[in-house]
Amino acid sequence: MMPKTKTRFHIPVRSLAPNAITVLALCAGMFGVRFAYLGKWEEAVTSILIAGVFDGLDGSVARLLKGTSKFGAELDSLSDVISFGVAPALIMYMWVLSDIKGIGWLMSLIFVICMALRLARFNTVMKDENLGADVKAGYHTGIPAPASAALAIYPMILAFEFNTPIIKDPILCSIYMGIICILTVSRIPTFSFKSLKIHKEHVIFLLLSIGILASLLITHLWVTMTVIGLVYFISIPVIYFQIKKQNKDKP
Repeated sequence: MMPKTKTRFHIPVRSLAPNAITVLALCAGMFGVRFAYLGKWEEAVTSILIAGVFDGLDGSVARLLKGTSKFGAELDSLSDVISFGVAPALIMYMWVLSDIKGIGWLMSLIFVICMALRLARFNTVMKDENLGADVKAGYHTGIPAPASAALAIYPMILAFEFNTPIIKDPILCSIYMGIICILTVSRIPTFSFKSLKIHKEHVIFLLLSIGILASLLITHLWVTMTVIGLVYFISIPVIYFQIKKQNKDKP
């Protein structure tokens, strides 16, 4: 009787590439915690921003290479909880929230819980086509994970450029974190790049704008991030009332 031969399964590289980028995002988030522990605050914030860049790339790469998989989706969610939930919460706690001890820790804990709830809701929506109306409409429900993480550490970004004591006030930062938590799990529609449609005649201006933005990020990182954060905050009520008006005009 011939011995049974083991079947070997080969995984295409196109399926591993997006997962590798997701792991890099996870590593960036954890490095942010390490930098915060060492008191290197600018490096900690930069790590979270880099994690956001990687998170934006992994989905695009997966769709481009047709390497989407259930494993990749689950890995992406777990990575997001750590990089955009646990890491920003710990960084903010070590920065100023630890000054008010229990309350500061509670706000950090609530932020992580809200991030996990948001990602769980997102996964449920993506698996149920009947619940995905917001995705099809081209906007997010609540603040997406990377944006929520960036907004959570926004006071640090402000402090790097404007060294004002009120920005580092732990009570104000706790209240601010609470607002971000509410927006993260809310049903408020927020900006999504999927809603953007560029006319072919304007592509050259878009590319020029991207080049200018990249230059500003390199030369004046914190001022540029301050402006980007402010624009995003302003976009929340603008998109909300815009969609509310559209729904009212529908027959």
